[in-house]
Amino acid sequence: MTPFAIAGIQMHVAAVHSNVEAMRHRIEIAMARFPWTQMILFSELAPFGPLDHYAQPFPNQVLDQFCVDARRFGIWLIPGSMFEKTPDGRIFNTSVVINPEGEIVAKYSKMFPFRPYEAGISAGTDFCVFDVPGVGRFGLSICYDIWFPETTRQLTSQGVEVLLHPVLTGTTDRDAELAIARATAAQFQCYVFDVNGLGAGGVGRSLVVDPTATVLHQSAGQEDIFPIEIDLDYVRRQRETGIKGLGQVLKSFRDRDAEFSVYDRSSGVDAYLHTLGPLTMPKQGSRLGVHTDNPRSALSALTQPQTTSAQLTYLEERSTND
Repeated sequence: MTPFAIAGIQMHVAAVHSNVEAMRHRIEIAMARFPWTQMILFSELAPFGPLDHYAQPFPNQVLDQFCVDARRFGIWLIPGSMFEKTPDGRIFNTSVVINPEGEIVAKYSKMFPFRPYEAGISAGTDFCVFDVPGVGRFGLSICYDIWFPETTRQLTSQGVEVLLHPVLTGTTDRDAELAIARATAAQFQCYVFDVNGLGAGGVGRSLVVDPTATVLHQSAGQEDIFPIEIDLDYVRRQRETGIKGLGQVLKSFRDRDAEFSVYDRSSGVDAYLHTLGPLTMPKQGSRLGVHTDNPRSALSALTQPQTTSAQLTYLEERSTND
């Protein structure tokens, strides 16, 4: 058995003032109540909430404070994420990993900002994989990233056994996100720690799932500190023998016969995607998408003249969104 104790902290997040001291207070509470905790994970954008006008350069004084806390308690600390402003003026949604010595050992910027809603946020391109010595390999993914299984595929193909997933979901798609978290655990035979916030930080319902898609903990809609001891040997066993002795998913992917040409952007296989129109905010009374019966007719629209009034209406509305 290779045990490791991770505590998720689901807390109220304010949008108009700093939450940093509240986070530090909850670290103290967590370590006083559960001193066996070895890692603490907060939700996405927990320190300052969802408004990007709080963006600041990295490193900064707030991260220095969290480094002090990690060193004080001898824990690994992922303090959610913050908006990072780079010297060229771009803004990223960035998380850091702090080790028990109080050192920032990894950094990750969200690859899939929630566009079009997170307009103006730049996308990261580098993956985050880090090792906890003597324990195992961990990876970071932020909120909407998990909707794109390619992100987890990249991480687990590099040996990641625990997916740390801070989120800020305050919308009606939380049920879908929870289903995706369970599916991710099964597809990639890994632990998933999905930590949401409250208030301006989300609707809660944080989730911890093991490599067989079994839910180990499900928060409700109130503040929650939930330490879970995981077993990294359990991941390795499931990957070798299959989920509950059944699907050996990672090895089956490794030994595949098929190649996926959709990932070659010049292949033309993704032509249908180019019929979907621009990535823009929906408008009141929008009729986009209601005039195309199926993918075949949508593809035909790329090469054939539009003759019906319905098709003309579709093109006119698409042009106003371009």
